[in-house]
Amino acid sequence: MYKPFALKISPLQLLVSTDFFRFRYPFRPNLAFQSNLLPFSFRQFVSRSKFGGRVRCFSSFNSNMTITTLPSIKDGCLIVGDKVVLTAVPDNVVVSPVTHRAAFLGATASTSSSRHLFSVGILDRHEFLCLYRFKMWWMIPRIGKSGSEVPVETQMLLLKVAEESALNDESSADQDTDRSYYILILPVLDGSFRATLQGTSQNELQLCAESGDVNVQTSKTLEAVFINSGDNPFEIITNSMKVLEKVKGTFSCIDNKKIPSHLDLFGWCTWDAFYTDVNPQGIKEGLQSFSDGGISPKFLIIDDGWQETVNEYRKEGEPDIEWIQFATRLSDIKENKKFRGSGSDDSLQELVHSIKEQYGLKYVYVWHALAGYWGGVLPSSESMKKYNPKIEYPIQSPGNVSNLTDVVVDILEKYGLGVIDPEKIYDFYNDLHGYLASIGIDGVKVDVQNIMETLGTGHGGRVSITRQYQEALEQSVVRNFKETNLICCMSHNSDSIYSSKKSAVARVSEDFMPREPTFQTLHVAAVAFNSLLLGEIVVPDWDMFHSKHETAEFHGAARALGGCAVYVSDKPGNHDFKILRKLVLPDGSVLRARHAGRPTRDCLFRDPVMDGKSILKIWNLNKLTGIVGVFNCQGAGQWPLMKVAQNEDTSKSTNLTITGSVRPNDVEFLEDVAGENWDGDCAVYAFNSGSLSKLKRKESVEVGLRTLECEIYTIAPIRVFGNDIHFAPIGSLDMYNSGGVIETLSHSMDLSQCTIKMRGRFCGRFGAYSSTKPSRCTVDLKEEEFTYESGSGLLRVKLEDGSISREIEFVY
Repeated sequence: MYKPFALKISPLQLLVSTDFFRFRYPFRPNLAFQSNLLPFSFRQFVSRSKFGGRVRCFSSFNSNMTITTLPSIKDGCLIVGDKVVLTAVPDNVVVSPVTHRAAFLGATASTSSSRHLFSVGILDRHEFLCLYRFKMWWMIPRIGKSGSEVPVETQMLLLKVAEESALNDESSADQDTDRSYYILILPVLDGSFRATLQGTSQNELQLCAESGDVNVQTSKTLEAVFINSGDNPFEIITNSMKVLEKVKGTFSCIDNKKIPSHLDLFGWCTWDAFYTDVNPQGIKEGLQSFSDGGISPKFLIIDDGWQETVNEYRKEGEPDIEWIQFATRLSDIKENKKFRGSGSDDSLQELVHSIKEQYGLKYVYVWHALAGYWGGVLPSSESMKKYNPKIEYPIQSPGNVSNLTDVVVDILEKYGLGVIDPEKIYDFYNDLHGYLASIGIDGVKVDVQNIMETLGTGHGGRVSITRQYQEALEQSVVRNFKETNLICCMSHNSDSIYSSKKSAVARVSEDFMPREPTFQTLHVAAVAFNSLLLGEIVVPDWDMFHSKHETAEFHGAARALGGCAVYVSDKPGNHDFKILRKLVLPDGSVLRARHAGRPTRDCLFRDPVMDGKSILKIWNLNKLTGIVGVFNCQGAGQWPLMKVAQNEDTSKSTNLTITGSVRPNDVEFLEDVAGENWDGDCAVYAFNSGSLSKLKRKESVEVGLRTLECEIYTIAPIRVFGNDIHFAPIGSLDMYNSGGVIETLSHSMDLSQCTIKMRGRFCGRFGAYSSTKPSRCTVDLKEEEFTYESGSGLLRVKLEDGSISREIEFVY
């Protein structure tokens, strides 16, 4: 049976799923026909501006989505959803439909090449947010309004489009002018070619397609850029990635991956604590100092410094060449002498066994680079010869060279990288990971991943060699560690992003740098924005931080709502347990929110770091509540490659007080956790101030913050139980992510008595909003005292120490 779509009173592109049309002419009876029987091109016919008929589409395709115009090119304009997106579109640019609202954009050339730079039109009408690689390893955001502001190496472009219609007809009167419209322009992989976007000084938007190997050439790339649109930017990105997952078949979305268990446990990484001087004694001292403070990590990352390596360019008695450490190469898969020691107690195997037993560690990971080590492997090593390694010299793409260069690549371009034969790379990983698993290691953090893009020559190109290494890595990890116990790092190129089949965790920003005061706000803002894209494919890793640091609360609060692992890199004895207790439960678990923490919708097209007026708000969901973190990132740094006024000194922080507002509507999809018959009312609890407000969805509370200050709001939908009892659980008032402790909420009626029951991981002070005072409270069936503030409706219960898995009941 045919199913009618919503009436669209405008010229309409022929949809892939539409097979039946009815025209209602202004002065004639209705006409019905099947599109495949038309004696002309329906697409060309209905796109004529003078066509005056109204169209109703019917289809056997079962869809509950309102039809929108497919991306198309008309009169030299790229039109998406009745909006002109690009003008002066060249004739060699083509659009190919993918779904009823999405399409690929590509281009053709007269000659074959390994790198093409196509103009796809002029962009000068719309606000945009883009994510681009400012250096080889990492992305950051940028906002703008014209093509000239789109940086080289842009990997995502999101437009907020003005409401005027692209077509001069009666349809413009029917547009909803109260809603913004968003268009996602996403460069992806097309076979052996990888696409990015960039702008020119003339506002041209250019598509760059490159293989990374002069012998891998093409004259066309027809599926290089994916375009989708709609009125919810988060849904557009999610839906686009799901479509691409099926169409491309080269990667998997996060919903289809197995998540490593370490993410829900508090961790410690050795990097900032020891750097490459890490050793067994230091690790034991660090774990003991955590234990002495009452909070013990449950997972550990032994970072760089445990491997057997050789640097052929360091000469005894001579000063080191600057940055020459990055030319160091791996000579053996086993640990170095620091972890072999003079006795069995100091071996890596004995260390892992003893610290798991003594300190309750559940997971121990170790670090290695994708190529083995920073400089790859040592070809002359007897242990490495079976992998057929050879010295190769990285070749950077013009895009990388156009932005910030990196000392790692500078060194490797000069001294070369010991590259394992891609046909042997699985054998290498399998040997390495098999050995590590045999001595008790549970997983790996794999760094320096983007280096493979520079090694495509002779290997089928950058996409090909990246995918070979990525697939081998994932297969080995799953085989040897039995889980996807893998943290990817320095992997922000689209070659890696769209080759991620099983990797479920990846770093989403440049390193946390404790000694760089102007990098702190950039770190938090970059992770939030990068998570828009990367959070669809991996659980974002926000990197470690220091619990005892002037920005500890800023970083800790961000990680509490980031949906990520929580781990620190404190030096032994250098901890702030007050901060840690706001993040870590007594059993060593953490309250990880359900999704990747992302900027709220009203922050997407603002610069929270450099415009001097905008706060950064990050939203997420728990099982029964929402959460919004508010951060003042202004006045404490500047984005790389951004021009600033000559009188601005960005080498130090400036204390700026910024005001903003928070409302329940900041939490996307809040209705999904609100329960049935929710009327939009919420209890909003501010963690630092302790204030509780009752708000409707569009109502707001004001917040004022100085530079590097933050506030976290739990947004708890109010449910109505029994005899008009309005109730909303807030959760643990002592934890940054208060609502993360609540697992279930139910109620029961017994005559005139209403009982509200919650299960969860409760500790410290429990709080809830209640419109009336309950008659009693029980915790695990034992009656407990509680306090109730009639003015705000705040209900508090002080829980005794003990098991955190508890049941709380309020009886009315």
